[in-house]
Amino acid sequence: MIKHLLAFAVVASCTVSSALAACEKGSKTVFSCLAAKGKIIQVCDSGKTIDYSFGKPNAPEIVVRAPRSETSTFQWQGIGRYLSYSVDVPNGSTTYNVFWGADRLTDEHKIDAGVNVEINKKLVATVKCVGKKHIVQNIEGIDLKPIE
Repeated sequence: MIKHLLAFAVVASCTVSSALAACEKGSKTVFSCLAAKGKIIQVCDSGKTIDYSFGKPNAPEIVVRAPRSETSTFQWQGIGRYLSYSVDVPNGSTTYNVFWGADRLTDEHKIDAGVNVEINKKLVATVKCVGKKHIVQNIEGIDLKPIE
């Protein structure tokens, strides 16, 4: 419980900015989902930047605009049971790893999606998406450098 409270405090203390829940005009939605308590996890491709936001619609708690050259992606290589894709958006010593994966061998194709928050490459929090019908996933094929 204390670990979860600490992780929440770390996430809540990050840069706060006002922005719309939808990607700005001219941007493409890379990923979007509904998390607990009506919060939105979102990644937008604005061309020169990859933008990450987390929080209530029209009032996010966290907004990060990272230069495209500093962001990276993991793309499923076509091997194994689980399809998985992710985008890393850095903000100083913090990285927001937005992920989506599916078990392709089960009938229901269970989906696992959300964001991992890492500080100094140490996982401090994971926020999962709720309900797969609220997930928009366009990470597959995004033109970013591979995650190292």
